[in-house]
Amino acid sequence: MKKNTILVIEDDDNIVELISYNLERENYNVESAKNGEIGIKKAKSDLPDLILLDLMLPEIDGLDVCRDLKRDPKTKDIPVIMVTAKGEEADVVTGLEMGADDYIPKPFRPKELVARIRSVLRRSTKSMARTFEMIKIHNISIHSGKREVKVGGKIVDLTYTEFKILTLPAQNAGWVFSRYEIVDAVKGEDYPVTDRSVDVQIVGLRKKLGASGKYIETIRGFGYRMKEES
Repeated sequence: MKKNTILVIEDDDNIVELISYNLERENYNVESAKNGEIGIKKAKSDLPDLILLDLMLPEIDGLDVCRDLKRDPKTKDIPVIMVTAKGEEADVVTGLEMGADDYIPKPFRPKELVARIRSVLRRSTKSMARTFEMIKIHNISIHSGKREVKVGGKIVDLTYTEFKILTLPAQNAGWVFSRYEIVDAVKGEDYPVTDRSVDVQIVGLRKKLGASGKYIETIRGFGYRMKEES
């Protein structure tokens, strides 16, 4: 069986050594980069199966690295787990909104890190294995394979998270989804994202959809749904 390759973008040699030791014991290949610039280059040339990304990096910080990788078609689908000593929720939410898949705070337990990696890789594998489908509702078309959304035939540029949030209710028009159900569908179960971050994503999504944003209806006190076609 092919070993999964994990790219660790981290400037602390001791942490890199700790991560490498524990992941290699679990039969992963481990590569590393000491700063964001090198990390970006390695990610784009080697295309690892998953990236562990420290937010507090010299020169280019982790959020900028994540933004760059998620904008590049070659690397946008590589799962990213943020590893950070920062406690500010804003940094975590920003990273998740850029498309990061999970985060783990320092100090961490090696077993927890390995469990998070396995979980994210499972979700990624399931996502890639799904049959690519075209969803059409109202004047919105969603191509899951191309990760492309069109409104009235014109492409709308959405972030990874916006795309996932739109796809869920579009696949189940008329069903009401709570904010927690939306978070679970986008990131996996028991994911620590606030209600507020979902609301912010919906506001941005509606703006990008223009007049068609009205089809994403707010169910006060509960969540959101996609209006059924009449």
